[in-house]
Amino acid sequence: MAGRDLRTLFSTNDHSLEAGEAFTNRQLQWELVAAALTDHLQRTASPHFDVEDLETPRDNVLVFHGVGGIGKTTLSRKLEAALTGAEHRPAQWGEPTWGGERILPVRIDLSRSAGTDFEQLVLTIRAALSVLGRPLPAFDVALRRYWEHQHPGESLEEHLRRGGLVSRFGKAMPQQMQAAMADVAQALLLPGSLGSAVGQVTGSLVRALRERRQTVRALARCARLADLLEAEPDLDSLSFYPHLLAWELAQLPADKRVTPVILLDTFEDVGDRTHRDLERLIQRVAWLMPNAYFIVTGRSRLQWADSALQGQLDYTGPTAWPGLAGTAVPSARTAGTTARGRGRQVLVGDFSPEDCDDYLARRLSRDGQPLINAAIRQTITDRSHGLPLYLDLSVLRFLEIRRTREPVPADFDHDFGALIARTLSDLTPDERHVLRSISLLDAFDLTLATATAGLAHEAPAQRLIERPFIREQPFGLWPYHLHGLIRSTIRSADDATDDRWTERDWQQASDRALAALGAQWTAAEATGRDRMLLVGCLRQGLPLARDFRLDLGWLADAAWAYVSDSVWEPIAPPARPGGTSGLETTADALIELLAALARRQHEHRSVTASRLTTVTSSGLLAADLQQMAVYYLAKAHRDLGHSVASRQGMQTVADGGGRLAPAARRGLVHLARLAGDFPTAYDTAQTLGWAGRQHRVEGDILWPHGDMNRAAAAYTAARDQADQHGVAGERATSQAQRALVLAFTDPDTTDDELHLAEQLLTGLDLRATSFTVRIASLVRDAGALRGLEAARALRAEIRDTGITAAEAVLELALAFHHAVQGEEDKVRVVINRLRELSRTGDYAYYADISHFMAGLRLPDGSSAHWLDGLETVRARWQQLVQDRRARIGTPE
Repeated sequence: MAGRDLRTLFSTNDHSLEAGEAFTNRQLQWELVAAALTDHLQRTASPHFDVEDLETPRDNVLVFHGVGGIGKTTLSRKLEAALTGAEHRPAQWGEPTWGGERILPVRIDLSRSAGTDFEQLVLTIRAALSVLGRPLPAFDVALRRYWEHQHPGESLEEHLRRGGLVSRFGKAMPQQMQAAMADVAQALLLPGSLGSAVGQVTGSLVRALRERRQTVRALARCARLADLLEAEPDLDSLSFYPHLLAWELAQLPADKRVTPVILLDTFEDVGDRTHRDLERLIQRVAWLMPNAYFIVTGRSRLQWADSALQGQLDYTGPTAWPGLAGTAVPSARTAGTTARGRGRQVLVGDFSPEDCDDYLARRLSRDGQPLINAAIRQTITDRSHGLPLYLDLSVLRFLEIRRTREPVPADFDHDFGALIARTLSDLTPDERHVLRSISLLDAFDLTLATATAGLAHEAPAQRLIERPFIREQPFGLWPYHLHGLIRSTIRSADDATDDRWTERDWQQASDRALAALGAQWTAAEATGRDRMLLVGCLRQGLPLARDFRLDLGWLADAAWAYVSDSVWEPIAPPARPGGTSGLETTADALIELLAALARRQHEHRSVTASRLTTVTSSGLLAADLQQMAVYYLAKAHRDLGHSVASRQGMQTVADGGGRLAPAARRGLVHLARLAGDFPTAYDTAQTLGWAGRQHRVEGDILWPHGDMNRAAAAYTAARDQADQHGVAGERATSQAQRALVLAFTDPDTTDDELHLAEQLLTGLDLRATSFTVRIASLVRDAGALRGLEAARALRAEIRDTGITAAEAVLELALAFHHAVQGEEDKVRVVINRLRELSRTGDYAYYADISHFMAGLRLPDGSSAHWLDGLETVRARWQQLVQDRRARIGTPE
């Protein structure tokens, strides 16, 4: 419905400004209404439909529920207009599927500000039906009796005028009621003035109905009319009179038939879970008027299908209201969620980004052009999370700023306190307390929400999760999360409510939240490792500790559990709101440490080294976590070829005797191996045990010697040991190394080994190990490669990470390929690249091995100290080349 946005219009002196009342398309909701109404019309047109059947389940209610400010009232008004006439229906909504049936929309605002009580609701429905141009005798007689009893001496017409119903529906209703009374009096041959004869008319009518007189045969078909006229004419009786309305509508001739569509808006103001008196009366109207259709808009789902409400409401349970019943597995309540099939409870979703932009572009314009520029519209859209109320408030902010200067996008990185009041308005004190508490959490379950709130009972949290601003992902680690905009507003905006929290309240809630997360992780750790829960608890706990400057507590142990599996899921939380980017707290340092370790799979190792250097230099971490940072910094230095710095870090950690001391001793072995000191490396490896990953280290030493079978056996032992200990990263790495060494000796079985390695890598983020798998596939096909494009692409990727060891192994694989092909010049080119990589002295033996494979003389001898002697190693590598040549048929 086109209109003027008066609030916006009166916010500026700019008369050239066009303030349109924009309505963003809700086509999907219209389609649901059209489909439901079509089903209803078909059902009521059936010859088996009986308006007096009070036992048949009802399917005449459709509910649109959603968070405050989502646009439910606007939707209700637009539906009223669309059902009134095609000229008010947006073109994109299309034609309804029903034919010539007459639809009569009646919208009733139930908000507290409207002051609509139950009596007014009944009068509104009857006043709307005055368009029929005829009395509705059964109902009109009963209503007139009620009115005379409850409002003696008060004019009904005057009452309707004061309530706005005369201006809305005209004066016909009192006249039709008077005509009904006159007709009944005439039929009963009663004398006297009508005004004083209401009691006499109804009394005589009851007797006539009981005696089944011929003069009242039409009304006698209404089986329950006499009972209703005999009942005390109070509010409770009034709630049963809609049955008479439904009966009268059913008696209309076919060409006069009409289907009322009653739109009940702001249903949340009808009552609460404890006080359902008005809701009970309204429910009776819906049940007793099965030939009318009801469209309810409110913040919460209707609970009429909940059998537990028996006694509070008259008609309850899934049998009574099948369309309102929930499913066994609830659908995720996310933006855009809608009902499917016969479901009649529909979540009104947030606007899409495109809808938000369109809405803002059309709200304010000049000469047909949007007044709010695209950059500002984008900022508002991003901040709004699709909530229409936020868009409205942003438009008013735009006009306010525009009075003194031109608005810029940064002006709209803003939270509105009005959203808090809107959200909290119909919550109990306990529910408000839980809501503020869970705003600290990204996601939660009932246990976590209750513990964070510090309550002894779950009932407030249970009630809260049924609110539309709580979104549900049933298969998530924690199934519930708070609407993004509402969460950020509660956390950040100025709270002007009477029960707003102090800084101490927030601090205590953060303590409870961190403790509750730790309790969940600790309990799971005691019964068996749950990696998803570990990561989830870290992602939620770390920002709590950082933002509220809490002690790490259980987060330190969780950090150790995180690194132990070498899986490296992303762990970094969003930046501190309004804070600096530097390290200020212990939690800051731990977050940066874990984030750097996870990101090293996607960053150049020099970036990792720089980030870890910042952590180790901060002095914020406790001794054991400091050793973690020093160890992984030493690993980064080793990958970059900075052996001196790496050796220094590894020695520091090894001497410290902490949790990573065995790993640091392994690191020292690797450094000895890279320097070509194989005897020292091998002897030390025998002392490492499982903690130092002894078997994998042995394999790393043996395969450069060409001793592939022993190396493969060592990697198998390492893989199986990792499997026994449940360390997924070590298991995948050992299998990848086994696939690499077998690719040199047994290409036929390599496919199976590679497939297993890829399976073990699924769900892990191990960049270096994935490089090993891809290099192994090149080795498998060495001598028969159709081109080197894949190798060149892989080299570029490896160089982007700065992992020198991976690049050296790739070059060795290419040397093997060229040696098998007898391409001596190309082997020399590879050797030159390897010498460039080994300028620091590490990895020099890879150039030696390339000489061995191609049968080239070492110009300066080998700097490596081989376990089995240089000639034995040379012979093994030459034999590998000859075996591959024989396999693929390449001439000597």
